[in-house]
Amino acid sequence: MASIRRTLSPANHDRLQYQNGSALSPSSTSKLLSNSRFSSSAPFSSAAFFVGLRRLFSGAALSQKYGRRVPQSWRRSLYRCLLFCFVGFLLGMMPFGQVHDIRTHDFSFEIKSSAVHLQEEESGKIDRPENHVDVEVSTVSLVEMRMKDRFDYEPRKLLIVVTPTYNRALQAYYLNRLGQALKLVNPPLLWIVVEMNAQSAETAEILRNMGVTYRHLVSSKNLTNIKDRGVHQRNAALQHIELHKLDGIVYFADDDNVYTLELFERMRAISRFGTWPVAMLAQSKSRTILEGPVCNGSQVVGWHTNEKSKRLRRFHVDMSGFAFNSTILWDSKRWKRPFVDPIRQLDTVKEGFQETTFIEQLVEDESQMESFPGRFQRIMNWHLHLGAEDAEYPRGWLLQNKLDPVLPLS
Repeated sequence: MASIRRTLSPANHDRLQYQNGSALSPSSTSKLLSNSRFSSSAPFSSAAFFVGLRRLFSGAALSQKYGRRVPQSWRRSLYRCLLFCFVGFLLGMMPFGQVHDIRTHDFSFEIKSSAVHLQEEESGKIDRPENHVDVEVSTVSLVEMRMKDRFDYEPRKLLIVVTPTYNRALQAYYLNRLGQALKLVNPPLLWIVVEMNAQSAETAEILRNMGVTYRHLVSSKNLTNIKDRGVHQRNAALQHIELHKLDGIVYFADDDNVYTLELFERMRAISRFGTWPVAMLAQSKSRTILEGPVCNGSQVVGWHTNEKSKRLRRFHVDMSGFAFNSTILWDSKRWKRPFVDPIRQLDTVKEGFQETTFIEQLVEDESQMESFPGRFQRIMNWHLHLGAEDAEYPRGWLLQNKLDPVLPLS
């Protein structure tokens, strides 16, 4: 039987490497490669990873160049590379060293005052855990108290202050004075200002620059058929509150009255209807009249009145001497109202009786009223009836004429 022996091709001769000037035989080459192979017990390093990558790409290149002559070399390199990557991933996931976890129970923060801290030290009842952090707090200073009052987020009842106004000489003075007072009241507060027929540019400018949350409304009524413009202006505000279902305490504050800040803060405690005495100047401005409830604690037991013409009224209260819950206007089921007609002030009654006829729609008798108890039974707003009836209203509150000097210097 004949045998055929293949000689070494020139391509395989070209692949022989030279070391120190002498040619390497195939046996020495295979021995060198066998010695340079990495076993699974050898330590993993980044150099081995790059060697595996180089062999992978070189094996792929040789397979494309020589076809079937080196069919297994690139696969072997690929398997080694995948093995090294897997071993490196496992080594990366294993922790090298001890890592102490910091948990919430390792630290104990406790805030105590100086007095409590000294008392515990004297009694010897101090049991502190490891890593205990003791924070001492001294007496609250005046600055901290002021900051606490400034950033007080305690929920408060909404105050809805209704003010009817009209163009006159002292309108700007009255609106600015009332607006500055409302600006000092703690929020939330809504100021509803109502004018007749149209919004004046002067009033709108004052409201924009005041810094108080407001709504500027208009009562569209024919002035020739109106006895008291304030009645229709307040009714426009009541309609707005009922339409939008505003939840708060409604208070009618005329712009020419004087109010204390304490009055607005005490209104927030009203549950249904609250009333208090009001000091007024008589029309003759020669005497002072006190009008309002006589109370035993917070219970109304009688009324102050000095005008004989008003003794026929059921309730002797000034328009700025009461406030009520706005839900009475639009939630009849809650207050068990026997009728569903809208609550409005009446323009058909005699002057001075608008207050009592309106209050009769809100409460049945004095048992449903409340007042400010104790030391708060004092005058907190004044109805002075001070106005410049003969003064001319300057449009825009700017005097265009009569600016010539009466006593010229020359």
